[in-house]
Amino acid sequence: MKSLNHATFVAGQIAHDDLSAAAEANVKVLVNHRTPGEELGQPSSENMAAMAADAGMRYLEIPVAGIPSHEAAVRTLEAMDSLEPGERILMFCRSGMRSTAAWAMAERLRGADADDLRAQALAAGYDLSRLPL
Repeated sequence: MKSLNHATFVAGQIAHDDLSAAAEANVKVLVNHRTPGEELGQPSSENMAAMAADAGMRYLEIPVAGIPSHEAAVRTLEAMDSLEPGERILMFCRSGMRSTAAWAMAERLRGADADDLRAQALAAGYDLSRLPL
């Protein structure tokens, strides 16, 4: 789990054990940016939803293949905006890259500076230099 800002974490594929640490960090929303059946052995959305519920989190599936679409960015922004003060969100995909891109595109919809977003992403280990923001 890598921090992009005070309220947003990203990660590669998560497992049940990862949700304990996320819950301790006050994560209340779990967003799955993987496409269904993207990889053999990947947990199903139903399984992920059950794990999130067990950890006291809301679960959203916003599938992203490649660069996030405008719709995916809007839905990601809505998920981020659903947080109450002090709550956090954890977004995941296979490596965390698509989730980071979706976060950056959502923040741009809010008016955030593209260079600042790229710097935040790079600090977390994700290079968004080729993402059109």
